[in-house]
Amino acid sequence: MQVFKRRDGDEQPHWPLGPFKVRLPFVHYRWETAEMLQALIMFVVSLGMIPLLEKYLGLPYDVALAYVVICGIGFMLPALLGVPLVPGWITPGIPVVLLFLSDYQPGPQAIQALFALQFLVFLIFLLLGVTRLGSVMVRLVPNSMKGGIIIGAGMAALMGEIQTGGRLANTPVSLVLGSLICLYLMFSVSFKGLTERVPMARRIVNYGMVPGMLVAIFIGIAVGEYKVPDIRWGITRPAFDQLWQYLPFSLGFPDAKIFLYAVPTALIAYIIAFGDIIVGQSLMQRADELRTDEKIDNNVDRIHLVTALRNALHAFFAPYPGLAGPLWTAAAATMAERYKYGRKAMDSIFSGAGTFWITGFIALFILPLVSFFQPVLPIALSLTLILTGYICLMVGFEQLDNNTERGIAGTMGVVLAVYGAGWGLAAGAALYILVERTHLLRFASPKTSVSGSPDAD
Repeated sequence: MQVFKRRDGDEQPHWPLGPFKVRLPFVHYRWETAEMLQALIMFVVSLGMIPLLEKYLGLPYDVALAYVVICGIGFMLPALLGVPLVPGWITPGIPVVLLFLSDYQPGPQAIQALFALQFLVFLIFLLLGVTRLGSVMVRLVPNSMKGGIIIGAGMAALMGEIQTGGRLANTPVSLVLGSLICLYLMFSVSFKGLTERVPMARRIVNYGMVPGMLVAIFIGIAVGEYKVPDIRWGITRPAFDQLWQYLPFSLGFPDAKIFLYAVPTALIAYIIAFGDIIVGQSLMQRADELRTDEKIDNNVDRIHLVTALRNALHAFFAPYPGLAGPLWTAAAATMAERYKYGRKAMDSIFSGAGTFWITGFIALFILPLVSFFQPVLPIALSLTLILTGYICLMVGFEQLDNNTERGIAGTMGVVLAVYGAGWGLAAGAALYILVERTHLLRFASPKTSVSGSPDAD
């Protein structure tokens, strides 16, 4: 139960704080049991960053765990400050960031370079949030290019897993079965019909990708794709006492040349994050239309400001290869699906998002959970990327209204996934001008389909 309760049709209670809307658990929203149980498993995805921190930044495991705890603090900020989205990394941008880091030696050089990159990402989000240009961009970017950004990000996420030498090749049994179970439980039309008739099916779907992840973990251990975990008891001990040695305050801040080299990667990261914002807008709009009892305020400028704060936190105290993104697509889609079942299932979109990451933060200190999942960290990251790819493709095509937009978005998505976000954006803009809006080049003509007849889609 909570202190302040919402009347049907109103916005969830909050305390105003400048551009933010502060909401606390048990005060402004109730604690959601389903999200709590889900987070006790799903928090393992945040641990999936540890191998990358060890390899590319040269961090010891305990220091990397301290970085993850700081990331957990950032994950709690959106629900606290009035953003209904479930936050995550800029996941499809991770391969681009790792490519940037590969030019620097693990250790002080790489940490300084990642600070420069993440500080630039912070500045981009801050500038667009303060000037309110972020919400203008969401309105001005054409449907075809919105769809292309989302589709391209989805393709990039999938390609990273299925390429030669990727995790699918290394752990095919667990990853294929886990992915199929997650997709069936979350998106299957037949299973959705089953949830309306069988109460147990409804309970299973409440936990999103957790059942698929657990099946993948146990099958992976059974067939030898992952080691048997060594479960230990107690609480985790992140090395906060050593953290200062691995931060720019101690190592020194990067020079102007490194900032300059980081600019293209920072712009690419924002373009991908912009796609996440569009996906989040779409998910929240659909949820808001189905639930008339709550008015969801999903302010794009507030999303930019909170994401800026999270990137600033990381840049100075835990430079992060995943950066700080506005949306964890797979978790947000799961939550939006459960939210649609009504107020009894989830009182508020904020109660779901808030409960989820507060529990996820607490779980980082529960040593039996952390030690159990330590050998299977790659499967959690892989399932997240595969579901992110599927959802991005689904939502991206949903944005499109006719064959012209589909053609532009599909081509732009392929270019983005293969050659990077910068080339993808350039291809989308060129196709939009040449194909969809020819009057910009003084060749005004009726909107036509591929066959030349008026587009009736």
